[in-house]
Amino acid sequence: MTAPNSKAELLIVDDDPLIADSLGYFLGRDYSVKTASTRAEAVELLRDGKTAPALALIDLGLPPTPHRPDEGFALIADILAHTPTTRIVVLSGQSDELNARHARALGATEFVAKPADPEFLRSLIRRVLSFRDISTEIDDGLIGRSAPLQKLRAQLRQFARSPFPVLIEGESGSGKELAAAALHRLSDRAGKSYLALNCAAISPGLVEATLFGHSKGAFTGASGPRAGYFEDASDGTLFLDEIGELPLDLQPKLLRVLENGEFQRIGETLARHSSARIVTATNRDLKKEVREGRFRADLYHRLSVFTIDIPPLRDLGDDRLLLLEHFRAIYTAQADLPPFRLSDEATERLLAYRFPGNVRELRNIAIRLTTKLAGKDVGLLDLEAELDLADPSLLGGVLPAPTLAGRAELVAIALNDIQNRHEFDLDATLRRWEEAYIEAAQQLGHGNMSQAARLLGVNRTTLYNRIDTLARAKRAAPQ
Repeated sequence: MTAPNSKAELLIVDDDPLIADSLGYFLGRDYSVKTASTRAEAVELLRDGKTAPALALIDLGLPPTPHRPDEGFALIADILAHTPTTRIVVLSGQSDELNARHARALGATEFVAKPADPEFLRSLIRRVLSFRDISTEIDDGLIGRSAPLQKLRAQLRQFARSPFPVLIEGESGSGKELAAAALHRLSDRAGKSYLALNCAAISPGLVEATLFGHSKGAFTGASGPRAGYFEDASDGTLFLDEIGELPLDLQPKLLRVLENGEFQRIGETLARHSSARIVTATNRDLKKEVREGRFRADLYHRLSVFTIDIPPLRDLGDDRLLLLEHFRAIYTAQADLPPFRLSDEATERLLAYRFPGNVRELRNIAIRLTTKLAGKDVGLLDLEAELDLADPSLLGGVLPAPTLAGRAELVAIALNDIQNRHEFDLDATLRRWEEAYIEAAQQLGHGNMSQAARLLGVNRTTLYNRIDTLARAKRAAPQ
């Protein structure tokens, strides 16, 4: 928690030391600044438990691929996994419109092309931070009337009073942490502790100590005894986000707590007990992780006594408009600005857009429209400038199945290919087509594998497996 009169923390990630140092010096008058030159350095700062930036100013072109935006896109996801409340401003030379749109869809609040005037940046950062984080205090914290949301409400009320674990599944940005908080708020434990820990935000070597605590001298740096999350949660609720990131060797210890409530601090033999209700969340397919040996089957079954699937924003129909109205009302009140208004065409586009970044993306759109078009009408072009062009809905919708004419054209291509090759190899030909589609999806997704998988209609793990299979087949093929 930030102490009164202390400076808000700012994280600058740029591989150009001149830019990082200059901005750090200039902005250091107003903020407590930390810098990193790579994605790995930034993640290490986040994971050491000492950095929880109010805002991150990041470059997209980071080592080892400084001429591509891949590392920067991945860093956006890393930061939001660690602290979902951190606002992200991208300051990048990778400044084409596609990159800007995609960065915003992933969760960046603003995108600024290099070079940028330092005073402009100072003003922008101040404005972005002026929009405070909000949590809905109404009822169960959910806004909307659609059938998927009504089902979610019913599940939350049904499971809230049970002591058994709940596994919450859903895409990034869909609101899994809201559902976890609602389970606690609607339960008999509402007046007790509610602790949340993101398993992806902790260095693997520190996860055990963070969960279970440690004794003095248990390891280098353990200068005194310390309780862990299970002990501090007591008989309240412990929410473990991104549970799929929990190291495999630690999973039996979590299973033990779930089975009998017992755990030990590192360096102690004394058995301690926790009565905390465990709620977990993941955007991974844990069943697939179990099949592939990355997650224990017995732990999965203990965690998923109850399972809640958070619907993606694209499935919520007109609730998207209710959410936009909710965010608009809050942010216009915070900024003391008149509200923007969507034209009919813009409203239709909003309802057709698939929102790859889910509720987080919609919230950031509301912030940007409040800033840029307060009191004005938002037309179709105004809205589309805020959307991710990699989303299929901006290309006229999901591509239909091949028509008869399309099939005939494919057959003609195949006939020509077979007739003109001395030795035709069907497996090699299909591999080339698959490689081409995967490369095309990666280009459209700007290197973001989750987005590429979504465009191809498969999950991310399947896509990685196919890439590995293609690579092995290419190595095994005769030269």
